[in-house]
Amino acid sequence: MQTINLMASHHSAFYSPFISCIVGGFLEKEGLEGTYQVVGAGQSTGAEIASGRMDVGQSAVSASWTPLEKGGKPDFVHFAQINRFDGFIIAAREPDASFSWSKLKGRKLLHVHGGQPQAMLRYGLHKEGMDLNALDTIESKGGDQMMQQWASGEGDYFHEQGAYPQQLEHLGTGHVVAAVGPSIGPVAFSSLACRRDWVDSDIAKRFTVAYRASRNWVNTADPMEVAKAEASFFPDMAVEAIAAAVTFYQKLDNWGGGLAIDPQHYETALDVFEHSNLISKRHRYSDVVVAPPETA
Repeated sequence: MQTINLMASHHSAFYSPFISCIVGGFLEKEGLEGTYQVVGAGQSTGAEIASGRMDVGQSAVSASWTPLEKGGKPDFVHFAQINRFDGFIIAAREPDASFSWSKLKGRKLLHVHGGQPQAMLRYGLHKEGMDLNALDTIESKGGDQMMQQWASGEGDYFHEQGAYPQQLEHLGTGHVVAAVGPSIGPVAFSSLACRRDWVDSDIAKRFTVAYRASRNWVNTADPMEVAKAEASFFPDMAVEAIAAAVTFYQKLDNWGGGLAIDPQHYETALDVFEHSNLISKRHRYSDVVVAPPETA
């Protein structure tokens, strides 16, 4: 077996195709053995890839815009789509079958602060005729911190990726009422990145074959089967919550479509970041994205 080192920028069931490469046995079928790490304090996925310590990272095309904004060139390229929708979900403290985005007015929205999550939230609200600046918001790093904030009574609405909102439902402390993804539509939200010199390697091609099979599986398999396979990666989550998140993303068709990053979805991501004034120009697709290695 040849070892391949994988790094996640954010660890959640939203990235099931990446995680299931390992737990689903897809890497093994290609003669590969995967290690999996979540980016730590003081680290960046891009830097770990550029250094050679990591082979593949879960990233986003927007991560390449930071060096481009500074006049530099990214040390990594994006070669495959993971999620083609924003995966952040809105939960409320009480069930609300008639939820509308206008109900956020005058209530406290606990949301993931900064970067792409906040930019996408701002753009999604804009598409719904809302302005994030006009809302009463509570900022959070997300994940376990947001779960603790919610448990302590902070916020009327909760904004995080699956399976956190589904875990609230499992605990009976929250109820899914909406999602940002449908408001924005298809977008280059998250992708796989690697070094440019790695794209042409044999291991890159074998990894991509495994990743394609993994992504197809999580998009079509019974959600509970996927959840049980991934359960060890989420020891603090109920398997029912993970399965509910997989179900949600399957219905969204989040993991559908081809592996290649769609140029139009890339343009939508640029729209999102322009709306928040996070980029000064529209960076070229060809400076950021390459074709999946197995077809390159």
